[in-house]
Amino acid sequence: MNKIINRFFDEVSPLFFIGVLLVSSLALNAQDSEAEVEEIVVKGNVLYSDQVNALKTPVPVLDVPQTVSIVTDEDILKQGFRQIGDIVRYTPGVNTSQGEGHRDAVVFRGVRSTADFFQDGVRDDVQYYRSLYNVEQVEILRGPNALLFGRGGTGGVINRVTKKAVMDQQFGSVEFGMDSFGANDLALDYNMQGSGNAAFRFMMHSDSLENHRDHYDGDRLGINPTMKLKLSDRTTLDLSYEHADHERYIDRGIPTENGEPVERFEKITFGDPHGDNLTTLEADILRATLSTEFSDTRKGNLSIVSSEFEKMYKNYYASGYTAGSNVVTMDGYLDPTKRENTIITGNLVNEIQMGSSTHTILVGAEMIDTTNNNHRYNTFWSTTSDDNEVFTISRPMDFTVNSAGVPTSNDYTADLKSKTKSDIEVTSVYFQDQIDVSDNLKVMIGGRHDTFDITVTDIKNGSAQSREDKEFSPRAGIIYKPKQNVSWYYSYSESFLPRSGEQFKSLSASNAALDPDVYESSEVGVKVALTDDLSFTAAYFDSEQTVATRDSVTGETNEIVGLQVDGLELELKGKVTDKMSVVFGYTSMDGKTSSGGEPREIPDNMLSLFATYEVSDKFGWALGMTKQGESNIGNNKPGLVLPDYTRVDLAAYYQIADDLSVQMNIENLTDELYFPHSHSTHQASVGEPFNMRISIRKTF
Repeated sequence: MNKIINRFFDEVSPLFFIGVLLVSSLALNAQDSEAEVEEIVVKGNVLYSDQVNALKTPVPVLDVPQTVSIVTDEDILKQGFRQIGDIVRYTPGVNTSQGEGHRDAVVFRGVRSTADFFQDGVRDDVQYYRSLYNVEQVEILRGPNALLFGRGGTGGVINRVTKKAVMDQQFGSVEFGMDSFGANDLALDYNMQGSGNAAFRFMMHSDSLENHRDHYDGDRLGINPTMKLKLSDRTTLDLSYEHADHERYIDRGIPTENGEPVERFEKITFGDPHGDNLTTLEADILRATLSTEFSDTRKGNLSIVSSEFEKMYKNYYASGYTAGSNVVTMDGYLDPTKRENTIITGNLVNEIQMGSSTHTILVGAEMIDTTNNNHRYNTFWSTTSDDNEVFTISRPMDFTVNSAGVPTSNDYTADLKSKTKSDIEVTSVYFQDQIDVSDNLKVMIGGRHDTFDITVTDIKNGSAQSREDKEFSPRAGIIYKPKQNVSWYYSYSESFLPRSGEQFKSLSASNAALDPDVYESSEVGVKVALTDDLSFTAAYFDSEQTVATRDSVTGETNEIVGLQVDGLELELKGKVTDKMSVVFGYTSMDGKTSSGGEPREIPDNMLSLFATYEVSDKFGWALGMTKQGESNIGNNKPGLVLPDYTRVDLAAYYQIADDLSVQMNIENLTDELYFPHSHSTHQASVGEPFNMRISIRKTF
């Protein structure tokens, strides 16, 4: 902690405070805007700055020159969402990946990521399944977002805005739910006013996990007390401590044959029934956010996050299968990781009038210090002295005897594949100016400079590799508003991904000499506020990856075009009538790899609809539908696909009393067999069949 504080004051604070002085000087020498900065609190239409949100400036979504989808806590409750993947299923331009059964994994416009997750605008890149019990809203931004988030964000980001303590109010809720698989969950949220200028909020959840797959079970516990202190009329301090304790079974799916998942294996779990397919997580996260309104047109935020994660996952999975046979090749590994993060981020937003133009200027800086300790053990079968063994397919699978009938066993401690310690230091400064040239024209321009310094120590082999990347990521956008409720926009942005990858586990000698991958994206679109409660967005995007490679013959470094993706996104959200609300999304995408092949995990089209109808003040119902087109399982393997599917969901709501309600959510009403994603060739996930969840909610 002292190390990063010293680095902050030695390296970043001079640049940061120079920016602060520059903006302050501009404010003193220019005429302050006559109008105050509008305090926008319309949930679902605004990326909050007062809640330390993704964009950090109080900008309505209508005036953001990129595609943004916002899901509020009311949306999460009404649609029965239990995890990030549920939200993604109803978001255009984004689809889920398997994540090897132990982590959130999202495909943003064709780019798979397990690290582009943020909490209150601060990086949250550990691999785990994130809970939603303490979420105010989820913001999904598409396209590179390096100006605001730094490295990564190559296809998009997901930012969770957490619930904070609320001043001068006392309220609470408790909710209990259970489904037809046997899973149950309990969530509590209570806010109270303390003595003086303080408020307290306590949130917790406890889940018992079950689903349709053999051996699957698990538990999740989350506790999150928060406090808000009003230090003055213009300054508040939010404090939060979150503890997470998760355990669940890992299911890597089923094999494929003749180019598609083997339907006759839908009920077979290709994992160990006795504990060798398991993931655990323990996390402790401390957050402090200081927000100050220096004036009606100037505000600043300073956030400090300190977190510790201890993650373990071990699993067997199918690595080979011959069509029509009754045997399968199994592989596996054990992977424990410990990570410590300290993140300090600060920004200043100032609105000033310069001539006939209004400038909303953002300057900020960020410091990240991360230590990552990782081991990887291969499976080691006694019969092969290797990590692969062949077993007879059965329900349940028996891993004590191989397919030849010979007893076998696995020793996870016999084959240490890797043992590394990574130290990452990131220093970032960024600047953005949103210029209201006139009532009809807005321009956004800015950039971010990141210094990414990583040292990976190979403890197993007694070696180390280091690399420092200094990258500038530009961002530009223009918005034309022929009417106040209509905005046409064009935007361009870049982002980069360091050679260490998303999880900082390795940095080989060959990789250390290569430049980061760079992602460029341009987007043109239109946003229309059809009414105060109904909005429509249409966007066309085009993105391209530039990859540094080493010629195997000459040894020279070349740059080639990697993944290319373009597509169309449509979204309609809000109230169609006083009684009916809809969330509609459509995506059409196409892509190719550097060799001209078809990329994996890019469905040719995706469509989603969730319509809610209020029959009366007490009763309402909803109908949901998601349709995903055919997608490729592996790069350059056009004959290996996940079939298209359509899933129908249903919901009903009844208000028993003013403070008591009951809700029913049915998933996969038609009980369709489908395969939503696959990690690789022989690991296709089996979608959930018909499932009903009943929940009851008490408010007070």
